[in-house]
Amino acid sequence: MPAVETKYFGSLSYAEDSVFHFPHGVPGFEQEKAFVLIESPEKAPLVFLQSMTRASLCFVAFPILVVDQSYQLAIAPEDLDELGLDTGRQPALGAEVMVLALISLHDQIPPSANLMAPVVLNLQSRRGLQAIRRDTRYSHQHTLAPEAAGEKTC
Repeated sequence: MPAVETKYFGSLSYAEDSVFHFPHGVPGFEQEKAFVLIESPEKAPLVFLQSMTRASLCFVAFPILVVDQSYQLAIAPEDLDELGLDTGRQPALGAEVMVLALISLHDQIPPSANLMAPVVLNLQSRRGLQAIRRDTRYSHQHTLAPEAAGEKTC
């Protein structure tokens, strides 16, 4: 089984089907094209996207429905095409895609989730991207409720 070096998890063995390819990287990290999805029952519902090439780069995220149970996808047609999905409709959460809200953690500020630009992972093609919404329905600094922030689960 292959392994990746990480700052926070040490040397981590992973399955090939847990690697997602980001053809254009992630905004601010365009050179980072591959991430391994780390899901751990003891850390659930938190998930982690660990860079395959930079040990210190690991995004902390929640599945989008953990943050907002009524979240409505609005992925642009060009993003759907990039992911290899049908451009005529929004994909089914869980069946076709995993949608993650990246978490911001800063001292003295409550944790927040980025609902305006979720990370979308195509579960079949293993492709991902950060899908920036064209509307202003959601914020990039959605304050997390104590339950979502892990106070009940961690």
